[in-house]
Amino acid sequence: MSDLLKLSLTDVTAKLRAREVSATELAKEALAACRSAQGALNAFTAFDEAKTMAMAKASDERLARGEGGLLEGAPLAIKDLFAVEGVSTTASSNILKGFKPPYESSVTQSWWDNGGVFLCKTSMDEFAMGSSNETSNTGPVNNPWKGAKGETLTPGGSSGGSATAVAADLCFGATGTDTGGSIRQPASFTGTVGVKGTYGRTSRWGAIAFASSLDHPGPFAKTVKDGAMLLQAMSGHDPKDSTSLPNEVPDFVAACGRSVKGLRIGVPKEYRVDGMPDEIEQAWQQGIEWLKAAGCEIVDISLPHTKYALPAYYIVAPAEASSNLARYDGMRYGNRVEGKDLTETYEKTRASGFGTEVQRRIMIGTYVLSAGYYDAYYLRALKVRTRILQDFDQAFEKVDAILTPSAPSAAFPLGSKSNDPIAMYLNDVFTVTANLAGVPAMSVPAGLDKDGLPLGLQIITKALDEETMFTVGAALEDAAGFTAKPAKWW
Repeated sequence: MSDLLKLSLTDVTAKLRAREVSATELAKEALAACRSAQGALNAFTAFDEAKTMAMAKASDERLARGEGGLLEGAPLAIKDLFAVEGVSTTASSNILKGFKPPYESSVTQSWWDNGGVFLCKTSMDEFAMGSSNETSNTGPVNNPWKGAKGETLTPGGSSGGSATAVAADLCFGATGTDTGGSIRQPASFTGTVGVKGTYGRTSRWGAIAFASSLDHPGPFAKTVKDGAMLLQAMSGHDPKDSTSLPNEVPDFVAACGRSVKGLRIGVPKEYRVDGMPDEIEQAWQQGIEWLKAAGCEIVDISLPHTKYALPAYYIVAPAEASSNLARYDGMRYGNRVEGKDLTETYEKTRASGFGTEVQRRIMIGTYVLSAGYYDAYYLRALKVRTRILQDFDQAFEKVDAILTPSAPSAAFPLGSKSNDPIAMYLNDVFTVTANLAGVPAMSVPAGLDKDGLPLGLQIITKALDEETMFTVGAALEDAAGFTAKPAKWW
């Protein structure tokens, strides 16, 4: 049974449909594997075994009738940002301690409607604010990959628990959210596939908000085709989300089998940043050569406002966070610390409930929205965001997709950047532009660095063209032949 967990989502759902294995057996095995790994990896925040087994049993009944959805019977992990009815949902924050939502997020409901089986909740940076999964109230998540000298590494963030669960073969897919790179950077660090669709392609309803105009729910997967299945199953119009797009969802899975011959691939000169390790540059160049060999035309392009993306992001995102997080006051749900009056209760609740990084971003956000600074900072950042979108629009007049590195380094040791917020924020340098523009992007594992750690390449396409993204991603995956797995120590 344990070998079944090493299979891709594509392969295990085929076995389930062929009745070679039952969903109940698979769920039991996945639960046992997650519980066994928890002490070493610290990737999980909540289980509900009764719920898991009930969903698996229902899946077996559908399979017995010859029915079943795209994800039928597959155990899937859920980032602790998504509401799962009756299951602890805290965004890895003390301020939501004990909160069990009486409703289901639209994304998870879509997965369950497609036959997925709830496995567990995964740890994350508190309120998705972080790039290393070190700000979680349950402690850091450990990357299943070890450093060359045995160092414990970050899995990336904020969706580090989900990335770790997929990389360690503990589930067949997991939800993440990507506000500035929180799916693609952990995917790069763990050797998994991480997908962010067009803004509005997946519903944000029932997902705890960080920065509403930047948050993108998406999946982690073992393969590009698995990622296509998972994104397809979670996409579609949701009347409960005013930013949800009404567009029909194409067949992302079919797109994985198309030829890339004749596609124009853009290579932006602005992504060759100072201090970028040679190995990142080499992996990028290798990706270019692979696509050229597959029949793509390589086109040099410019995205001139890229250099302003990171500072603009770290104004817009905290500003939206300061507004979104104002609702957490301990009055109606979550943790509450009593004071001598209402004001002191608010102060004590928020001071004890929010961690240092969340407090930092709330203060930055409140500052840039305050009188006298709104025009100087926030309004200017919005203008830069428009320019970045225009850069992409102009680039996609010339090319079909853009290829860049996913992250400026391989996974780094836990604690090595936690005292330097700027160094931590620079992890998002290659990913924030796609969030600011709302265009689809994904990370595909492309190889290993000199220490045997995974490196990812990023594919960006124009809005609502996830099909081309998956086509190029599948071609890169085929060329790279990435099959490396972390040596099991958990």
